[in-house]
Amino acid sequence: MTHAQPPGTPRARIPGPQQPPSSSPRIPAGLWRRWLWGGLALWALTAAVTYATRNTTLLPTLILLGSFLVPAAFALWAYERHGRDLGVSLILGCFVVGGVLGVLGASLMEYYLLHPDLLMFVGVGLIEEAVKLAALMYVLHKQPRVRGLRAGLVLGASVGFGFAAFESAGYAFDAAVGMRGIDLRSLLETEVVRGLLAPFGHGLWTAISGAALLAFRRPDGRYRFAAPVLSSYFGVSLLHALWDSTHGIALWIVARLTTADVPLALFTQGYLPEPTGAQKHLFTLFSVGGLALVSLAGIAWVRSLARWSRPPWRNTP
Repeated sequence: MTHAQPPGTPRARIPGPQQPPSSSPRIPAGLWRRWLWGGLALWALTAAVTYATRNTTLLPTLILLGSFLVPAAFALWAYERHGRDLGVSLILGCFVVGGVLGVLGASLMEYYLLHPDLLMFVGVGLIEEAVKLAALMYVLHKQPRVRGLRAGLVLGASVGFGFAAFESAGYAFDAAVGMRGIDLRSLLETEVVRGLLAPFGHGLWTAISGAALLAFRRPDGRYRFAAPVLSSYFGVSLLHALWDSTHGIALWIVARLTTADVPLALFTQGYLPEPTGAQKHLFTLFSVGGLALVSLAGIAWVRSLARWSRPPWRNTP
């Protein structure tokens, strides 16, 4: 049974890469669940021991477990459900190499190109989505046969989740180490929040742009930056910018609804001076609601792409 193709996508570019050699290592079905729940138990145990003993030598273990737990679980899930013929080494390369190169490239470009203003989050979205795509292209530069929507979805998600994992480790470290010493509570709060939000951010966005990029990749391995590729890049950059700016947008809406004078500086300052109880509740409503809307848009986009690129085997539960 064949499936219809998305408008504007050549038929020859939809299939994924050829099957890897039979010697390619295989990941057993359901490993992502064991990794998720087992890793969660280890993280909770490490957090409890660290809190009880105040042993700072456990902080790297706590940071790495909390930062990589959810992104790695979703990368494993994507491999098991949709990318087994891509090979473990390619998935791992996208996750680790692509994630590290993406974080390094974004750090350099944001340091030299961005300044605090109203358009800062737009610049962050454009830069980070560009460097993740560039990292994906680098990992695949010796893999000309890897192309198609499905391969782009899986490998793009792997790069995005790798980026999210290394970025979260940095945020967790910053939260733990402050001017007053080690702040374990802040570290745990940061890891919990970023872990819960990880499935709805970088992995989704890079899966979308990666799918478009590899769908239009030529048989000789060269990339064709057709209109759908560019529109996907700008689309996910917009979702990224909206996600990052939700906090400031929520502040501005709350101030607009509850006060007469609304300075634009609120957006970049990131806080309301002496907020009332009603303003705090409204801020929570609009900030969480904004993140939910952006997440739903990304999920709907990925699902629409996934329907055009079914894997060549029956999905395993």
